Amino acid sequence: MAQGDRITYPASCVSIGGAALLISGESGIGKSELALALIDRGARLISDDHTALHREGSRIIASPAQNIGGLIEVRNLGLLPVEPGPNCPVALLIELNRAAPRWIERSQHRMLLGVEIPEILLSPDSRVLPIKAEMALQAYGIKG
Repeated sequence: MAQGDRITYPASCVSIGGAALLISGESGIGKSELALALIDRGARLISDDHTALHREGSRIIASPAQNIGGLIEVRNLGLLPVEPGPNCPVALLIELNRAAPRWIERSQHRMLLGVEIPEILLSPDSRVLPIKAEMALQAYGIKG
């Protein structure tokens, strides 16, 4: 849902080192599962399934979507509470996609609220997906 310089974006979101990582993909592909695995590795949940985004200058700030802050859907268990992390600037968008290329030379980009955000496709079937997500953030995410 868009409203001026604010939207609700269909993605889960975690904070790693003060940088927001959006996780998008089709329903049931593993967005919440990747978020949960990253939380287990020290990330902080910002929002699950849908993330509120707003523009501040040349940055996009991620925060929990209305009514779902502090909750994550854990398949087979339901909605469970997780202490939410702080709102923070979006550094990278990961799309979980089984057609992800084997390797890339540079990131793609997605325009969100008039700001170009780096985007990486990752296969959801990897056993080391959380590590790949962290490496993608380090290699392709917006710095600072």
